[in-house]
Amino acid sequence: MKILVVEDEAALVELTSAALRKEGFIVETAMDYATAGEKLAVYSYDCVLLDVMLPGGSGLDLLRKLKEEGRRTNVIIVSAKGSIDDKVSGLGLGADDYLAKPFHIAELVARIRSVARRSSNAGNFAFRYGNVSLEPETGRVMVGENSVPLLKKEFDILAYFIQRPGHIIDKAVMAEAVWGDHIDQADDFQFVYAQMKNLRRKLAAAGADIEIKSVYGFGYKLVEK
Repeated sequence: MKILVVEDEAALVELTSAALRKEGFIVETAMDYATAGEKLAVYSYDCVLLDVMLPGGSGLDLLRKLKEEGRRTNVIIVSAKGSIDDKVSGLGLGADDYLAKPFHIAELVARIRSVARRSSNAGNFAFRYGNVSLEPETGRVMVGENSVPLLKKEFDILAYFIQRPGHIIDKAVMAEAVWGDHIDQADDFQFVYAQMKNLRRKLAAAGADIEIKSVYGFGYKLVEK
């Protein structure tokens, strides 16, 4: 899961980013309104942790723009304790949750995973497609009754596709979601091809009835066989 932390307190940005990366998330940051706006315009995120008071503008304006554009990005408003107006305004504009500062990292992680489950998988603890299930919180992948050991990036690739079955996914968009914003500056995508090849092999060997197919000239698509 790829997260954008929009926060102007440098110490909090560093602490939050480090903690979320330890939990296995891809984390990008923005410390002012303009930078956040630029990143949201160019890149896609699964979840945005959005402070309201930012240098150069209000986080609520960023939220309003996301919703007006019909973006499916989950947004958690993070604001000073007791700012009831921020909470009411943010939720009214379509934020998925609200967390008051100061907060415990464990609660933040739980909130992120909760909004992801609610928006993408009707509240279930695992994503399922065909005979394959993927549990984001435990890192476990099952094909039928059998566990399939995957490396971290293989798991992240499968997690990305299993939430978008049947959709044609551009390889650069997928790589950005799994490796981070600046992967679009890479000279080639050989590392993506290698991870994809290994993931496909492991799924096939385990008897999965789904596969990630290449769509010539476009990218990839997760389909049932």
